[in-house]
Formats: sequence, C-alpha cells, structure tokens
Amino acid sequence: MLGVVLVTAVVTGYVNGYLAVAIAIVLLALPFPLATPDDPLPRGYRAAARMLAGMWVSPRRYPDFAWAFGTRFLVQLGNALGTLYLLYFLRDAAHYPHPAKGLLVLIVIYTVGVVLTAIVGGMISDRLGKRKMLVTVSGLLMAAAAVLLTFVETWHAAIGAAVLFGIGFGAYLAVDQALITQVLPAARDRAKDLGIINIAIVCPGALGAGISAPLVSLGGYPTLFAGTAIVAIAGSVLVWQIKSVP
Repeated sequence: MLGVVLVTAVVTGYVNGYLAVAIAIVLLALPFPLATPDDPLPRGYRAAARMLAGMWVSPRRYPDFAWAFGTRFLVQLGNALGTLYLLYFLRDAAHYPHPAKGLLVLIVIYTVGVVLTAIVGGMISDRLGKRKMLVTVSGLLMAAAAVLLTFVETWHAAIGAAVLFGIGFGAYLAVDQALITQVLPAARDRAKDLGIINIAIVCPGALGAGISAPLVSLGGYPTLFAGTAIVAIAGSVLVWQIKSVP
C-alpha cells in the first residue's frame, strides 16, 4: 500500500519510482538484522550439513508436507492472478477515469481486510482447533471475488472483490501458517523446510505474470478471473488431503 502511494503520489516516472522502492526496501530491512538478537542454536539441535541432498523432502514419506506445499502454491497463485492485472482491469474493462488512484483505493481496502482477518482468523482457528475448514472458507472467499469480476466489470464490483479478496487472503495467511508448522517433517530441519515451503509463496508471484498475460490475450479479463477462481477453489479443496491436521 505504501509502495503504491510512493510511486503514484510522491515520485513520478518509472525509473524514479523503482529507485524509491529499492531505497525503501533497504531502509526498512536494515533495522531487523542490525537490532535483533540472534542466539545460535545449541550444537545438538543443528542439522547435518546435507545441502542439496537435504533439500529433497519425499512426498511419499511426508505426504502432508507435500499437500501443504501444493495447496499453498495454488492459493498464492490465485492471489497473484487476481491482483496483478487490477490496474489494467480498471483502465480497460471498468473504464475507471483514474486507474492508478483507483488501484490505490483497492489496495487500501484489500490491505485492511488482510490485516483484520489475519488476526481474527488466527484466533478463531486456535479456539476451534480447526485449520483445514478455515483454509477452505478463505479460499472460497477469494474464488467468490474472482467470480464477481468474471461477470461484472465495474468499479463497484472491483470494490466488492477487494473486500472479499482481502478477507479471504488474510484469514488464509494466518491459518495456513499455523497448519504448515504442524506438518514439518523433522524438528531440527525446520528452517530448511520452512524455506522450501517459502518457495510456494515466491514462485506463484513470478509465474502469475507469465500466466496472466496469455489468459487476458486469449479471453480477456473474464478468462483471467475465471482461472483465478478455479485455482483458488483447487487450493481450498485439496487442503483436505492433509490427514494429520484437523
């Protein structure tokens, strides 16, 4: 949200915008490594140096970990597909007069929804002791947002979709993170295994752009958002293949 404000209201031009974001990333990241204590793990808890061989986690031996990776990948891909082209959707389909300002409004709405439901969703999940049900509900909310934009290409539909998408994705983030910690294969490999799971967050953002463009070219924005809905539904349903987590 602050990044959009920075490149739309504070600086002008693509070069200056990217430069401003780059500087902001460095300044915001530095306090953590410089000011956070970093206590080393006791030697007995350190993993053996296996490097590349240790990166492989057998889906046959740890099926729940594999399903958690797959469902996170799908939901994150759905989030990428549903948000990457919003600026162009506002310009080309909704015909909003000020697409950049409209995108900022949608991001504010989306961010508020994410923050609120990430906290509330986590509390509800802890109270109920159920993870998969809330992952499914959150994924279906994201799918509902995409379905709305599939059939209604207006500014008001975009606002409604931002609300649904923010609520769904925020709840998903909190609950899925808790679910992931319950399916990690071995205690001493947690950092490595969380790194592998993190691939399911990073890759969809990169792949989403490559997938979105052909979908829009082939069938316009309805095809893009219909695809988003299908991917989000798949991620929310396949989470039930995880057996060790309620």
